[in-house]
Amino acid sequence: MDRFQGRHRHIIAFFIMIGVVMLIKAAHIQLFDSYYKQKASNLTIEKKVIYPGRGLILDRNKKLLVFNEPIYEILMQYNLVNKKMDTSKFCKLLSITKDEFIQYSTKDWKDVRYSKFIPYVFLRKVSPAIYSRFQESIHEFPGFSIQAGITRGYESSIAANILGYIKEVDNNQLLSQANQYKVGDYIGAIGLEKQYETYLKGINGTEFRLKDNLGRFVGPYKEGSVDSTAIAGKDLELSIDAELQQLGEELMANKIGSIVAIEPSSGEILAMVSAPSFDPNIMTIGKEDKQSIRALFTDSSKPLFNRAVSAKYPPGSIFKALVALIGLQEKIITPDRGYPCRGAYYIGGQARKCHRHPGIGDLPTAIAWSCNSYFFQTYREIIDHYGRPQLGLDVFNKYLHTLGLGVGLGIDLPTETRGFVPTSSYYNKKKGERWKSPWIMSNGIGQGELQLTTLQMANIGAMIANNGWFIRPHLVKGFANDPKMPLPFSTDKIPMGIEPMHFIPIKEGMEQVVSHGTARSAYIADIAVCGKTGTAQNTHGKDHSVFLGFAPKNNPTIAVAVYVENAGWGADFAAPIASLIMEKWIRKSISPARQSWEKKMKEKRLINRVPTSASTR
Repeated sequence: MDRFQGRHRHIIAFFIMIGVVMLIKAAHIQLFDSYYKQKASNLTIEKKVIYPGRGLILDRNKKLLVFNEPIYEILMQYNLVNKKMDTSKFCKLLSITKDEFIQYSTKDWKDVRYSKFIPYVFLRKVSPAIYSRFQESIHEFPGFSIQAGITRGYESSIAANILGYIKEVDNNQLLSQANQYKVGDYIGAIGLEKQYETYLKGINGTEFRLKDNLGRFVGPYKEGSVDSTAIAGKDLELSIDAELQQLGEELMANKIGSIVAIEPSSGEILAMVSAPSFDPNIMTIGKEDKQSIRALFTDSSKPLFNRAVSAKYPPGSIFKALVALIGLQEKIITPDRGYPCRGAYYIGGQARKCHRHPGIGDLPTAIAWSCNSYFFQTYREIIDHYGRPQLGLDVFNKYLHTLGLGVGLGIDLPTETRGFVPTSSYYNKKKGERWKSPWIMSNGIGQGELQLTTLQMANIGAMIANNGWFIRPHLVKGFANDPKMPLPFSTDKIPMGIEPMHFIPIKEGMEQVVSHGTARSAYIADIAVCGKTGTAQNTHGKDHSVFLGFAPKNNPTIAVAVYVENAGWGADFAAPIASLIMEKWIRKSISPARQSWEKKMKEKRLINRVPTSASTR
């Protein structure tokens, strides 16, 4: 009897233990394990993402540059698809092959991104025409639905390197920004589309729909109380003037180089040209010209490379104005200082050539005729002034770094390079610590190891125009649909540390450059233009044509830098191109007397010559 009772107790204990285990498992499933809860929800509720309109992009005059166009995606929910559907008709409606149908509908169901019970993107980039055609017959294909999205459209082909384009997110972006993007979303790839992605993309909305056990829609979940509205992206209002940008691109047609024009008083960029460029319309999602895109990425002239902010160039003689300013501030030279140039600068038994020009009696004349000898000597005196050349170079570079040279200006584009300003530590490693000023004096005329971007050159012009200060150059003026929203950068004045009085002889000399010096091709009647030509030496081919200028001399409204690769003298191409940009901005048109210059610059072809690519160091 005792033995029976003992066995009975064991049986009861066994069933109690099973019951406890089942209760624990049920509690785990219902309270702690979200997998089954999510599965149950998926069978009754569909979460649909509502994509917002991406922010528009306008020029400074509110002219539309980038807009949105509708694009559609076909979604597939595998468990609802009729296996006996008319595949031929389906493929014909969507302009796909049966092999593509199999490819798009076959998924790895072990992959966390896919479920037979949740709609996924079957076909992307469906045009409005195909959408309309498919919409009429969608009732014949249960399990398929249409989701609306947007792609970008462009009013013209201008400013492609500034504006950029969007692309589908890649795996790295999905991993790093999983909380913001999912498979099939689009993101800014280059230019302002990338730089201002956070502002442009907006905020997704959500819509929850109830479905019955057959997956059919029966109404909104909780009467839409848990839905959220999509919030459109911010509209960017640029500082760019579309007409000025158009002229700049026409002037740089069939050439390699860049133009940057800045409004000195605000730091706003009025035009930024990188040549050659590309037509952003061929990158439009859903309308991609694959052959043209492939050509873009293989083109040796690098049309996708924004030379205005990413290419580094020797500035040539335009750098002499900075050498003079630093020499004045450090009391190395005075405005009335002259120099007996005899056609060359002689040192150590060697002659460094200078071009033929009148006698140099003072600083303005040295600038007007771009005397190499004068600026070799001035630069050397700055470097040697403090006893050790390392100390002199450090003082010199302090001014350059304040101006953003060698450190970057922080423009609102993602690909700005810092340029290259050789430091004392650089020369200590390269030449040993006993190097002397004659070894580096080529920097004094904008050659040597010194390299700047066209943006940095234009900002030098803006700083001189302002008598010693500048505002960080930028492309975005504000947000058109939210004007009170602050800009994500500072617009405070940045002083260079040079007294205003020192700019008087510099501006006088730069005015003489245009009136009767090396840049008479930049002369504009009734507009006082200050400028400086440069012919940047190129050991791999023809020299580069460079010009830096601003106008009018008093109360300047525009500063321009032009760099044309392999184009020869600064006065040949860069100077007349810059003056046309200045005249267009100031007068809003080109005067009849100078339209021959405009025609000549637009029609001149240089791109057939073998170009020397800018350094990417």
